[in-house]
Amino acid sequence: MVSVIIPVYNQGKKLIDTLDSLLKQSYQDFEIIIVNDASDDNVENRFEEFVENNEIKQKILFLSNQKNLGAPASRNKGYEKSKGNYILFCDADAILKPQALKTMVSVLDNNKNIDFVYSSFKWGKKLFKLESFSLERLKKAPFIHTMSMLRREVMPENGWDESIEKLQDWDFFLTIAENGKQGMFIDMILFTIKPGGTISSWVPSFFYKLFPFLPVVKKYNKALEIVKNKHKL
Repeated sequence: MVSVIIPVYNQGKKLIDTLDSLLKQSYQDFEIIIVNDASDDNVENRFEEFVENNEIKQKILFLSNQKNLGAPASRNKGYEKSKGNYILFCDADAILKPQALKTMVSVLDNNKNIDFVYSSFKWGKKLFKLESFSLERLKKAPFIHTMSMLRREVMPENGWDESIEKLQDWDFFLTIAENGKQGMFIDMILFTIKPGGTISSWVPSFFYKLFPFLPVVKKYNKALEIVKNKHKL
């Protein structure tokens, strides 16, 4: 079984689209754990309206944080309640292709030496075509998206680092890879991220050189330094 863990903060409308894409999966052996990170946009009401008289309701556990703790803390909370032998940390603004879960599960089932799998994806209309796994390449720059599927036993002992505000996925997969675990790239587009989210965001690379004074760039550079120091890069 796959545990799909979704942290959500003020993404009520997009969350429904994510759940709808899960409802349409060709692979249906999964549970969904939603962690509402103290949203103020009626996420819970939107969720209740969607699952009313909907068969997917039986697969979902809805949890709520009393205060906004951030995506890493919400992922950790969801993981603690999960039961699946495969884990997928899913963004609340992601639309999965109908074959996404089946494809990732099949690769892990057929490759016992592989610990996690990841794919290319789209951010709006922009294609992010990823590359084959290499620890040395990962040490140079992040390229594995949060929405990768991993075996349960691969989860780091301390989970997601809740002190890191950005580049959380880089830190997470560096930790896994430094523990000797292996990843495999699936050369397919398995999901699309809807632009404009609060958990998932993207800034064109040239911004970091031309606009170092922007708050988003300063935040990124600070996180970059933290991750590099943590992993001695």
